[in-house]
Amino acid sequence: MADLISVGECLIELSSEKPLANSEIFQKSYAGDTLNVISMASALGVSCGYITRVGKDPFAEYLISSWKNQLIDTSQVKLVPGYNAIHFISLLSEGNREFVYYRKNSAASTLCKEDIDEQFIVNSKILHLSAICQAISETSNESILFAAQIAKKNQVKISFDTNLRLNLTSSKNALKNINKILPYVDIIFPSYPDESFNLLKLKSKKDVAQYFLDQGVKLVVLKCGNEGATVVSKDSTFSVQSISPNGVLDTSGAGDAFVGGFLYGQINKMTTIESSKYGIACSGLKVGGFGALKSQPSKNDVLKQINNIEIVHQ
Repeated sequence: MADLISVGECLIELSSEKPLANSEIFQKSYAGDTLNVISMASALGVSCGYITRVGKDPFAEYLISSWKNQLIDTSQVKLVPGYNAIHFISLLSEGNREFVYYRKNSAASTLCKEDIDEQFIVNSKILHLSAICQAISETSNESILFAAQIAKKNQVKISFDTNLRLNLTSSKNALKNINKILPYVDIIFPSYPDESFNLLKLKSKKDVAQYFLDQGVKLVVLKCGNEGATVVSKDSTFSVQSISPNGVLDTSGAGDAFVGGFLYGQINKMTTIESSKYGIACSGLKVGGFGALKSQPSKNDVLKQINNIEIVHQ
């Protein structure tokens, strides 16, 4: 049984430290927001499972065997005809990045309601979902709403990341789909300020948090980049200061590492403050290396940073 389950899309990642136009050598890896989350949580010791589709191309064995090596339950990964999405990433100067995606009609985008096994979700503690999965196709959108309904019916906690990708959808359509799933969501992870403003046209943390609380979400965790995070419930508000003990080389997947650390705390019945510290430690260490997954920290490295994280009550 998996305590933390995610549903989503994983892409082959080909990365270079030069601009894509000048790159001759690329390093192979993989990444995807909901996969990144359970990868981080699994590294901390959470039993995790993944629901997705993988295309029968030369990358299929690499993906599935890699997830198994991370101790991720792949029993709900379906191997189907088609190809796996690919993205190229170049790390430019001053932390800037360059992305090119090839994902239209990929295997993961054909995910559908029939791929969601009710018993797999019922036996979990948290189901993690994302707006990216809503945006890649209508069947994928339907599948995560269906998964959320199953979880809610069976009192499985639901976490949701509002990850807005304007190369996949418009702010208007993204918000429409997000609003459909909010009645089922317990914990939400919006990015602030740019994403929140693009989605909601709201500028203050208080207003953004209140929007989601008014929709029935119990806990709003604002990911604020180098400003850390702000956590809001109906009863309290506090901020957690960011750390970067190894400097900042690559912010790819930092938000996902934060979510993985935070959900690790929740599954282990920690307070929201303790969970936030784990999230900050995971993201702060991840940005010190290259790659969304390759630079995710070990549990020992995370534990060494927990006492260095400051909390500000508001």
